[in-house]
Amino acid sequence: MPPKSPGNDHPDVTGTPLLQQAFDSEVFRQQGHQLVDRLADYLQQVLRRADFPVMPWREPAELRQEWQQLLADPLPISFVELTEKLLQQSIHLHHPRCCGHQVAPPAPITALAELFSALLNNSMAVYEVGPAGTVIEKAVLGWLAQRLGMAPGADGILTSGGSLGNLTGLLAARRERGGSDVWEEGTCGLPMEVMVSAESHYSVARALKIMGLGSQGLIKLPVNERLQVRPELLETMLLAARAKGRQVIAIVANACSTSTGAYDPLPEIGEFAKKNGLWFHVDAAHGGAARFSPKYRHLVQGLEEADSLVIDFHKMMLCPALATAVLFRDGTVLKRIFSQKASYLLPEQQQVPWQDIARNTIECTKKMMGLKVMMLLKTVGEGIFSEYVTRVYDLSRDFATVLQSESDFRLAVEPQANIVCFRHQPDQVPAGQWGEYNARLRRQLVAHGRFYIVQTTIAGEIYLRLTLMNPFTNLGDLQELLVEIRHFGQQIRQNENHGKEKC
Repeated sequence: MPPKSPGNDHPDVTGTPLLQQAFDSEVFRQQGHQLVDRLADYLQQVLRRADFPVMPWREPAELRQEWQQLLADPLPISFVELTEKLLQQSIHLHHPRCCGHQVAPPAPITALAELFSALLNNSMAVYEVGPAGTVIEKAVLGWLAQRLGMAPGADGILTSGGSLGNLTGLLAARRERGGSDVWEEGTCGLPMEVMVSAESHYSVARALKIMGLGSQGLIKLPVNERLQVRPELLETMLLAARAKGRQVIAIVANACSTSTGAYDPLPEIGEFAKKNGLWFHVDAAHGGAARFSPKYRHLVQGLEEADSLVIDFHKMMLCPALATAVLFRDGTVLKRIFSQKASYLLPEQQQVPWQDIARNTIECTKKMMGLKVMMLLKTVGEGIFSEYVTRVYDLSRDFATVLQSESDFRLAVEPQANIVCFRHQPDQVPAGQWGEYNARLRRQLVAHGRFYIVQTTIAGEIYLRLTLMNPFTNLGDLQELLVEIRHFGQQIRQNENHGKEKC
């Protein structure tokens, strides 16, 4: 037994008054009970469609000034007052009429996992500063790779969001297909290019620019009427790039696209990549979870053949932001993407230890991202993913059917995922004004606050866009949305006519 240090019998647990206050376990217990009780009441309210705004809209400058004044005020504010203020001013993702962006309404158990992780604050750089978190991350990644049908040699990392995930996958593509040690020597030789869907997420183009490939490093691939990559054109575009003296290193597919939820034909693209020696990366941040639904897993057939892929747990897997899985079909790639000396943290060894995660990611310090996934899997079960994906994908198709039956609405494209793009096209509005008219409709909806939706641009035209993330949204909510759209549309037209009469 090691010798007892002097003073161990009387540790200093008092500290200075402010430190004692900040670390008081009984204060923490009381505040924790208050917070969980309030959030449980809040959750019950929003799921029952309580009569308060989904999006409590305030002008940014006004809200910023309010918080600046609060911070400048020397008087303290209670924990309860502060949390209540935050609740009143935040968008409510758990409200069934919140249908805006691709952000999950997290399962409550995952929020408790975040609290647990935040207090422990174990870094995920090297094993000795985050032992449990490190092995949980590896376990979660192994489970996911297996469920996606990937080969036993697959491996990966968790990172903070799909943008970092896509960058990591493309760094691997450069390392494995670039033809030189770019990490040490920089880009040299032929200019590198990557083939990317015209509907890809902006993070892909941003990653290429971060990598120094510039705008010219991106080959935009045409899409069909369903906004999917056209595989019959790939060979021609590849040959054209090579004829210009370019080195094409990779092709990126969507599963699914952010704008409309379109799934690219993964088997055909994967076969093309293999035939031509290209790295095959799939951005499955949103739609990769379709693999868990027996009804919709056909949409991601071929995903398991990707050289690299990303899936966000904070999109279609009910976890709070951020947690993105980056998986590689050949797990040994992880040892080659980054190669950097940091002797204080990563001592040089001939055998690279799997447990020191910082070797394999852009990040050094990061959260225990795998914990919330593990909590959900072990307390609820993975069947929740199947139920969730199937439910919201079904709802998107049901809503599309309703839209097609209404003469004053137009569906942009039949939904493949849980994203529905459409617009209101009443006879009273000239066709050339439909885009701006729908943009004004959305602004009215957001300001009113009973629904939250966004907009997107398809083929140069503005459309309203719903992402059905809440499993408790139902068709009645969406039919009520159409009523609200018609109501605000009538107001807009009346105001325009009134203005013309005054002129």
